[in-house]
Amino acid sequence: MKITELTTQRVDLPLPSPLRTSIHEIKSVSCLLVTLTSDEGITGEGYAFCFGREKLTAIEAMVTALKSHIIGADPFMTEAIWSGILKAMNFFGQGGALVLAMTPLDVACWDMVGKALGQPLYRIFGGHRTNVPVYASGGLWLSSDLDGLQREAKAFMAAGFKAMKVRLGNLPVAANVARVEAIRDVVGPDFALMADANQGLTTPDAIRLGRALEPHGLVWFEEPIPTWDYAGQAEIAAALDTPLATGETEWIRYGIRNMLEKRAADILMPDLQRMGGYTEFRKVIGQMAAADVPFAPHIFTEHSLHLVASAAGGIYAEHMPWFEGLFNEAMPIEADGTIRVPDRPGVGFTFDRDRIEAHTF
Repeated sequence: MKITELTTQRVDLPLPSPLRTSIHEIKSVSCLLVTLTSDEGITGEGYAFCFGREKLTAIEAMVTALKSHIIGADPFMTEAIWSGILKAMNFFGQGGALVLAMTPLDVACWDMVGKALGQPLYRIFGGHRTNVPVYASGGLWLSSDLDGLQREAKAFMAAGFKAMKVRLGNLPVAANVARVEAIRDVVGPDFALMADANQGLTTPDAIRLGRALEPHGLVWFEEPIPTWDYAGQAEIAAALDTPLATGETEWIRYGIRNMLEKRAADILMPDLQRMGGYTEFRKVIGQMAAADVPFAPHIFTEHSLHLVASAAGGIYAEHMPWFEGLFNEAMPIEADGTIRVPDRPGVGFTFDRDRIEAHTF
């Protein structure tokens, strides 16, 4: 089988309402849809995303620059394609727009592989579970006040979630603690609750806040400081009983290796897009397993399900609804707060072209 065609489509998906973290204000997510077609009529789909239409054009330009590495290639040769691109494009480094552009191509190749074999990817990767625990991540933003947090928490519980994440920020310790307390009052002491500061704090402030939050039994304290501060993250992880989770803005296996060597996290959160797709992420799963560090992938829920389902070290998938509008298929929450991984071949999710058309630019 050979890849004969590569097409792209720009889509901007508006959010139901603007949201705010300690470092972002977001009104929409811009996506580049990539479709590969083979000489046997099998198609594969993947996408990249960023915040801002103008920024998306940079990713599209890089995808176009990689076209010569894709057309004529056998999609089963994912390792040859991936490593060949990284070597040929070494001038651009091992991160940034290059890796963002590699991701939809790699995911689309694996989608074709699954469809050709008639199997979902988690089974091809080596299945560990059929149902993946998920936590609600599409709410509880800094833009919500305490009453709003409680309303959202109740809605997440009503939707079937057994875990959820609240955003904290560069606020007084008491104000951040009050946000967690407001949710605990709704969900109870045993509900799985995570907190994410989105890299908005300093190391001393993160330690002070982390200690103040420890009585509330968080599953993890996420990204309190910038991801490149390995020494600060190691200091926080050593100072707190609550597990420190981070790593979503690291690039490919070398970034994850640095975090493991520096003991910069108790739980790692690699991002499928910054890993360059499934081919590299699967290497990273091996790195984390060798260090006995569990992981919970960053967003891309529909595609990340296969990673958690195929690894003993995967503990959660992040349920982020931003991209639901791209797909024909839904992700129903089971009674136990999990999502059953689809048995459909490949990634198991297909672009809803009719619905997407209204958001194409």
